Amino acid sequence: MAKHPKDMTPQEREEFHANAESKMLTYKYATPEPNGRPKQNTWFVRQPKMQVLVQCVRSGGENNLHYHTKSETNWFVLRGRAHFYGVGDKLLADIGPNEGVYLPGGVRYRFNKVGDEDLEILQVVSVEDDGVGESERINLEAHKEWMVEGHLTKY
Repeated sequence: MAKHPKDMTPQEREEFHANAESKMLTYKYATPEPNGRPKQNTWFVRQPKMQVLVQCVRSGGENNLHYHTKSETNWFVLRGRAHFYGVGDKLLADIGPNEGVYLPGGVRYRFNKVGDEDLEILQVVSVEDDGVGESERINLEAHKEWMVEGHLTKY
């Protein structure tokens, strides 16, 4: 087990900080040019315990009812409006620019853009690392035609 920084020698502590600082990332977002798909993801951070991206959702880019194991997600609208629905189409959240919603792991949900404007929504995912299995997306309804990546087609 790694030492806590307070228990390190000055040299070990300096190495600890230098290692962490060497992994820092900076990023910048710009709305992606349409590519013909109803949803485009712009990834900023793809680390084992943290994922940060912006989803640009256009007409037809809504997703299906699903849930995630071993992760929790914060959603924050940058542009447009989103409705999050749960089981039985129960409205869980109606969020617009500068508004967000936190979903603990296990929440069954789907979301779609509202209105004619494209939705740009920031997604911040924290992944639990307990050493037992991986975080998964589990579909409860049939996936949409555009959802072709393997992790989007799991039931």
